[in-house]
Amino acid sequence: MQNRSFYLKILSAVIVFGAWEIAGRIPVSYAFPTFIESMSALFAMIFDGSIFVAYAETLKPLAIGIAISATSGIVIGLWVGLSQRFEWLFSPIFIVMQAAPLAALIPILVMAYGIGLTSKVFVVCIMAMPVIVLNTAGAVRNTPSNIKDMGRSFLASDRDIILKIIIPAASPVIFSGLRLGISAGFIGAILSELKITPTGVGDIITYSRSIADYPSMYAAIFSIILLAVLFLNLLERIENTLFEGNNRGYVSD
Repeated sequence: MQNRSFYLKILSAVIVFGAWEIAGRIPVSYAFPTFIESMSALFAMIFDGSIFVAYAETLKPLAIGIAISATSGIVIGLWVGLSQRFEWLFSPIFIVMQAAPLAALIPILVMAYGIGLTSKVFVVCIMAMPVIVLNTAGAVRNTPSNIKDMGRSFLASDRDIILKIIIPAASPVIFSGLRLGISAGFIGAILSELKITPTGVGDIITYSRSIADYPSMYAAIFSIILLAVLFLNLLERIENTLFEGNNRGYVSD
């Protein structure tokens, strides 16, 4: 089953990259390079080291924002899921954060915190934290009541029910929410570089577009997508290892 999944992913990538190459050769637009041209530009940036310098800047707000979002989001989500009073207080805030157009909020963040690292970290947190909080709260809130009743029948304290029943039962969904939040954080990191100050990978994208170096622009975009996919696949493997019993596969398997 794992081999078949791997082969299907390879086939999917071949189809996408093949369609990209064909679209570039037609061409769909003069500003749309072929896959081979984009990969040539990416390897050129790898060999001259410019892509690594760019990622050294991009990963700073991303790492800080994800760390803050993961720790604070899970704690707040547990809090909201365990208390109806705090759910009424905090849930609307994070629902609005998730629904609000981030591009409209960026000028406000720039006015409040400037164009430095702080604003970019806030953008990552605004993208990632609502997903983590709401998934965590939903997982805790929907813990089967019969499991909690069984714990009480064995005279478990409220603390034992939270630590030994609710959190373990909710952990798979919490981890899935964390994975989705990190995915949103990647989007926030690039968006902050495009909208606040052009640094890191965002600088490569902006500069390449300004001089019509479209292969380099698409190469930079492809690199951030590739990094996000690799990182999320790593998290998925960790999730499957930690919660192996919850991985039930597909009907067609």
